[in-house]
Amino acid sequence: MRIRTAFPYETTRTDLRIPLPDGTRLYARVWRPVTDEPVPALLEYLPHRLTDWTAPRDWQRHPWYAGHGYASVRVDVRGHGNSEGLPGDAYDATELADGVAVVDWLAEQPWCSGEVGMFGISWGGFDSLRIAALAPEPLKAVVTVCSTDDRYDNDLHYMGGSVLAVGMPAWAATLLAFVSRPPDPLYAGEEWREMWLRRLEAVDPFIHTWLAHQTRDDYWRHGSVREDYGAVRAAVLAVGGWHDPYRDTVLRLVEHLPPDRVRGIIGPWSHQYPDRGLSPGPAIGFLQETLRWWDHHLKGARNDVMAEPLLRSWISESHPPATVYEELPGRWVADPAWPSPHVTPVTYAFQGEPVLVDSPQRTGLDAGRFLPFGDDADLPPDQRAEDAHSACFDFAVPEDGGPVEILGRPRVSLSLRPAAATGQVIARLCDIAPDGSSTLVTRGALNFSARHGRDRAVPARAGESEDHVFELNGIGHAFPPGHRVRLAVSSTYWPWIWPRPDAGGFTLDPAASHLTLPVRRPTAGAVKWDEPEQSAPLGVSVPATLEEPRPARLVVRDVAKGEWRLEVDPRYGGTRVYPDGLELGEDALETYTIEESGPLSARTRSDWSIRLHRPDLAWDVTVDTRSEISCDAEVFRTSNEVVCKEGGEVLFHRTWEKRIPRTAG
Repeated sequence: MRIRTAFPYETTRTDLRIPLPDGTRLYARVWRPVTDEPVPALLEYLPHRLTDWTAPRDWQRHPWYAGHGYASVRVDVRGHGNSEGLPGDAYDATELADGVAVVDWLAEQPWCSGEVGMFGISWGGFDSLRIAALAPEPLKAVVTVCSTDDRYDNDLHYMGGSVLAVGMPAWAATLLAFVSRPPDPLYAGEEWREMWLRRLEAVDPFIHTWLAHQTRDDYWRHGSVREDYGAVRAAVLAVGGWHDPYRDTVLRLVEHLPPDRVRGIIGPWSHQYPDRGLSPGPAIGFLQETLRWWDHHLKGARNDVMAEPLLRSWISESHPPATVYEELPGRWVADPAWPSPHVTPVTYAFQGEPVLVDSPQRTGLDAGRFLPFGDDADLPPDQRAEDAHSACFDFAVPEDGGPVEILGRPRVSLSLRPAAATGQVIARLCDIAPDGSSTLVTRGALNFSARHGRDRAVPARAGESEDHVFELNGIGHAFPPGHRVRLAVSSTYWPWIWPRPDAGGFTLDPAASHLTLPVRRPTAGAVKWDEPEQSAPLGVSVPATLEEPRPARLVVRDVAKGEWRLEVDPRYGGTRVYPDGLELGEDALETYTIEESGPLSARTRSDWSIRLHRPDLAWDVTVDTRSEISCDAEVFRTSNEVVCKEGGEVLFHRTWEKRIPRTAG
């Protein structure tokens, strides 16, 4: 990583409040080049608190853009951080309308040329893409990183029509803790407490809404760009990583947006900006690449950024299973169109007699983290234990040929005879080495009720065979000669997939089933990137502690009870001290429990504790939350609690208990 300290422009930084049409003011931080000429504005818009939580990341890139001649602006969403107003549901209509108003406001400033771009990762990337679909006139270009065009089936809520137990409960709990944090009196002023109490009174746990919509209905269609790709008028640079769950969005965007307005990049990365150097690498000079994008679309520079291939992607070479990799072996490839002329679907037929697949409830404990951030326990370990609980079909890669290189989304067609009217099927694609080790390549899932479409729930016909066709997540991988391509099929996948009420699995008929791989023909040519660089870091310090760090992922088995428990420390931030004097401490623990007795034993819990402390202002507040979900055959039972204290005294305490019918997920 190269830290850039000298830039073409000197820069200034200003905090200000952007007025919305209804009078609400959003808190913003603006880095600008020192120049008398108006310049384009770049907007990063999300709720995650620009004065503390995202500040270290913001300082890596916003000053860098300002130093290259852009007004780079970071804005907190209404009701979050130090912005006024009340919080709403994630990505709701108010949030998107506010974003459009911010784009229009920036374009009207005397220091702005009238041209605006938006960028962001995850939530910021989502909002960039969704606001682009609303087509505000000044918005000319977008860089969306690790984001989704499908809020239902390619986010943290559902997967293949099933409740994403490892995503939805934990993320809803995280957002409950996040939305309960107070404004900072250093920036919000004396009104911080009144603002905080108004927000807390408006809070409703996100899980209530998300679980109430178990098929792709109008709630999920709102803001899902895949509903109308034609609405996006801005140029879109879509970026993802093969270890990020949102990478399929990149493939869909380069397929459906006009080729003169879109480019895609998919690297080996987790849920991170590609310049940060977090595992797995290698990192790239991402800021320089985006600068070419901005210069062309916002300044009219005649560079060659649109002469780049439509899709540049990383093909991983075979590697032993591990939960972390500093860098993965592999190479970059370029495809001029998507679907690519270099990719051919190749079908592998199964063989054998019908087999009963009734996986133990604990199958899936070695799935790894759904949203990897580069921590040491994020990625899936050796899959041999999971394979033992699955029906496996192997296809040898001949010793005397080249590797089988795939790029895109594998597809399976499985002839299944369900034992009951509800259930799921999970398919994992693995790379089997000569020593027997099994490296997870990609996976997919299908709820039986969603087999005719995610927008409806159609019960399975127990005892009757039917084809179940679905895609696995996209991937770039090369299976070398002497290895085996394995498709492993299971009926459970806890805690990724919340199990349906009925047990019994299904019977799979290999003779009527097959796997189709997107096999890519090797091509000549190379993709080149600059060395990663960033602006100087903010200077946040992490206090030393005598406590032994908690394991990131811990599996506990209660032999007598027949219970399996997965404990996850998400490791979002821990304790840190900021240059402005803020001391911020976070501690979180996610717990996923299931018993071999059956699917109705599944339950989740998330506990959060957050402390914000300013010794110079005698300001000391804490936020503690608890979120739990359990179920029976008919309902999900949710329980949430928020306790907020100031100076050790309880300022706010509320609990919510709700029963939500199990309709499909």
